[in-house]
Amino acid sequence: MNRQKWILLAVVFVLLGAAAGFVQRWGKHQKPGVPGVKASPIPGSSQMEIYLPERVLDYTSVPVPATASVTNMLPKDTSLATRRFTASNDFWISLSVVMMGTDRTSIHKPEYCLPGQGWRIDQREAVKIPMAGPPQYELPAMFWTLSNKIQRENGQTADVRGIYVFWFTADNELTDSHYQRIWWLTRDLLLTGVLQRWSYVSYFAICVPGQEAAAVERVKQFVAASAPEFQLPPRTNGGAVAAH
Repeated sequence: MNRQKWILLAVVFVLLGAAAGFVQRWGKHQKPGVPGVKASPIPGSSQMEIYLPERVLDYTSVPVPATASVTNMLPKDTSLATRRFTASNDFWISLSVVMMGTDRTSIHKPEYCLPGQGWRIDQREAVKIPMAGPPQYELPAMFWTLSNKIQRENGQTADVRGIYVFWFTADNELTDSHYQRIWWLTRDLLLTGVLQRWSYVSYFAICVPGQEAAAVERVKQFVAASAPEFQLPPRTNGGAVAAH
């Protein structure tokens, strides 16, 4: 990378940092936006209840409560919902939604959590998943292939692979990019005075080495079937959809 590109990259990061600082300082004084997922206020709370489906395709699900270690490190008005879906052959997929309130730190870069849990990011791919609608649209999402080692009950370790899918959504806005989300959040705040209530949507599944392609296809089918059940589609008149 030549000197000019390094300077341009540095300027971009400075601007993003300044934008994030502005949002952090002024966000609490602005009008909150409408969520991009189905949710409603919880009486007597600053959080919202997020409505995830209970059944998708041949999967049944159970809710997964957030642990104290997670809730204690997030702003109090962060809204969370997680369900674990299991198919008839025991293949499972975890679906999670993290929705910010007035504090942007509810949502952080996906790269922060996974390595801390022992997962290594082996491959990254930006994809567009067709949503049947109505309306029909293409959902921008990031697919990561991960690797890790787990300890079995007999004490031996085994290699496993993870499939991690995520994107960000707010009122009439969708992106698979953390930086695009920050830019749109800042733009909307400056131009409209609305602090968009962004949500971080993620799916996670594991498989044995060599079965990654099959697991990816299963997760894609699950996303296509489940996302319309809880996510509000972008409106056709001016909805913003961006991908890398």
